[in-house]
Amino acid sequence: MTAGEPVATATVARAQARALEPQSEQGSGARRSEARAHATVVIPAYNEENGVAEVVRHVGEILSAAGIEHEILVVDDGSQDGTAEAARATSARVIQHGANRGYGAALKTGIRAARHPLICITDADSTYPAEQLPRLIAEAEEADMVVGARLSGAVQIPLARRPAKWFLNTVANYLTDTRIPDLNSGLRVMRRAMALEYFDILPDRFSFTTTITLAGLCDGYRLKFIPVEYRRRVGKSKIKPIEALNFLTLILRTMTYFRPLRILLPIAFGLFLIGATKFVIDWFYSRLSGTSVLFLLAALNTVFFGVLADMLCFVRRHRTAPPL
Repeated sequence: MTAGEPVATATVARAQARALEPQSEQGSGARRSEARAHATVVIPAYNEENGVAEVVRHVGEILSAAGIEHEILVVDDGSQDGTAEAARATSARVIQHGANRGYGAALKTGIRAARHPLICITDADSTYPAEQLPRLIAEAEEADMVVGARLSGAVQIPLARRPAKWFLNTVANYLTDTRIPDLNSGLRVMRRAMALEYFDILPDRFSFTTTITLAGLCDGYRLKFIPVEYRRRVGKSKIKPIEALNFLTLILRTMTYFRPLRILLPIAFGLFLIGATKFVIDWFYSRLSGTSVLFLLAALNTVFFGVLADMLCFVRRHRTAPPL
C-alpha cells in the first residue's frame, strides 16, 4: 500500500499485474520488485569523514548489482571535519547544514529532497549491512516500513545502559500492544509519503526513528522487522547517556498523542486505588477526610480527560485517512 491508498486497491492492482505475467516469472517476486524499485538512500553524517565515502561506495555497488534504480543523498549535519568533501568525492548528492541540527533534522532534509517514493536510511559509520538493502526494499512491496532489526547479540550495550534500554522497550511494547524487536534501528526502508505525514511531530534529534516506529504502529501502518547483523562502528558514537531520559519522555509524549488511554487509565486506576484505600481506612476509624474524595475525583477527571483525548485522536486518524 502506498500512503493514503486503501489496502484493497493495492492488493487488487498487484493481483491483476501478476495475472498478466508469464507463470515462469511468478517465482522470482523478490527480483521483480527489486527491478521495479526506485529508492533514495539518505545517509545523515556528522564528523564521519573516515567512513562516509566507503558507505556510499558500498551502498551504490549493492543496489546497482540488484538492479535497483537509486540515488544516494548524504546530509552533512554541520560537520567540523572533511565529511562533506569526502562525500562529494563519491557519486552521492550532498546537502550541507550550516550548523549541527541533529540526526532527525538531517533525515528530514534528505527526505524532503528525495526524488523517489521509497526512502532507505542507513548510517555513515558502516555499522549496518548494506547487503540487506535489496531484501528490505523487496519486502517494502508488502509493507509501509521495513526495519532492519539488529540481532541482540550483535549490539554492544554498556552494562549501565541495559536496564534503561530494557525499561524503554518494555514501556514501548506495552503502549503499542506490540512486541517491537528493535525500536530505534537506523537501517530501514519506508514510503516517503508516510514519513512526510509525521513531519510535524518527528523530532530533530536521535529519537526520529523511535517516533516514526511508534506512530506507524499506532496508526495501523504495516511494519516488518527483518533481522540484520550489526557491526562495530567506524569512529565514536554520538549518543550520550542523557538520551535515555529523552527517549522515555519522547515515548510518553508520542503515546499521549496517539493512544492517551494507554497512559491515563493506569494513572486513573492508581489514583482510584489510593482514594478507595484511604476511604476504607477513614470509614473504619469513623473519621472521613477530604483526602480520599480528592483522590477519587482526580481519578474520575483523569478518566474523563483520557476519553476526551482518545476521541480527538480518533478524529485525527480519520481526517488523515489512515491505512485500512
